[in-house]
Amino acid sequence: MDEIEQVLIEKRKGKARRVKALVSKEFYQIIRDPSTFLIAVFLPLLLVFLYGSGVSLDLDHLRVGLVMEDTSPDAQSFAQSLTDSRYFQVKKVLHREELKDDLTKGAIRGMFIIPSYFTQFRNRKDKIAPIQVIADGSETNTANFVVNYAQGAFANWLTQEKVVQGMQKEYPLINVESRFWYNEQLQSRFFLLSGSLAITMTLIGALLTALVVAREWERGTMEALMSTTVSMKELIISKMIPYFVLGLISMALCVGLSVAVYGLPLRGSICLLALVSSVFLFCSLGLGLMISTITKNQVFAYQVTLIVAFLPAYILSGFLFEILSMPKWIQILTHIIPAKYFVQSLQTLFLVGNIWDLLLYDMAIIFVIGCVFFAITAVKTVKRLD
Repeated sequence: MDEIEQVLIEKRKGKARRVKALVSKEFYQIIRDPSTFLIAVFLPLLLVFLYGSGVSLDLDHLRVGLVMEDTSPDAQSFAQSLTDSRYFQVKKVLHREELKDDLTKGAIRGMFIIPSYFTQFRNRKDKIAPIQVIADGSETNTANFVVNYAQGAFANWLTQEKVVQGMQKEYPLINVESRFWYNEQLQSRFFLLSGSLAITMTLIGALLTALVVAREWERGTMEALMSTTVSMKELIISKMIPYFVLGLISMALCVGLSVAVYGLPLRGSICLLALVSSVFLFCSLGLGLMISTITKNQVFAYQVTLIVAFLPAYILSGFLFEILSMPKWIQILTHIIPAKYFVQSLQTLFLVGNIWDLLLYDMAIIFVIGCVFFAITAVKTVKRLD
């Protein structure tokens, strides 16, 4: 019995030594490979810089035109309420023909027309002003914003005019105070930065592992490993550990840059953030290993990774596009996209805090999907060369 136990202990020690040696080999390969450094360090920091400085969904200082066909005091007063807005850069003209070319060329995103009979609205029972709004429909969100803001601006101006003229009894003043939770200043940068970290982890986990393992198949290194006593389980573990560590380091760099330079609030726990990131990285690594095992070719692995990992994470995760506005069958499809749950968790941790029910649910789904990837990898990875 003692001899059997001794043999088992020696086997476990042998496995540990083999895994340690393979992990060391992977770390040396990472250090020697410039492309790994570019994907794991330079590209994530570049994404943080782009989303923090160059990309914005905020509609501040939108260029619009204002046609003043009526120059009466009422029209001037309403025009002033538009020009004082921080959302618009207003170009005032007297004739709409002066703005047609600008609207066609995209120099302005819309124009407000105050017609010559504007002041006549006071004599109308419905008190509706004849304001025409022409918006550039090539960008639907911007066009809707221009139209809705024109309606709101006139409603606010009309309320102020009624108060000034002592009409409070007929038109009582309503004081509306808007409050925004979680992102009080409505900074799209915070939304984009927190979501971009999911794209970063997808690139590092899936793309790096897919390319590295596929490259070993191309160079014949995998065949050499298969001729040794290394089991496929040990090989998978040795491939996972170095890139798991590399992914966490890259995540830490991106979070540090986002918080320190761009002021991204981190209202949740750092430890919980590390835990969520680790679970998603486990899933992403499993996807990369599965792709490399099936393809065994770097070019093919790169193409498959873009289609299977990067594009779904970018488009269907809710990072840029609202999932509820998608067709129903697309919404159903998003439930199998791990990045969707990671984006939810990141935005919760950064902008809200430690919401355990949501975070535990997201981590459980990500972990289950990751286990599916590793199960497929285990089935497809066999120790033979055919």
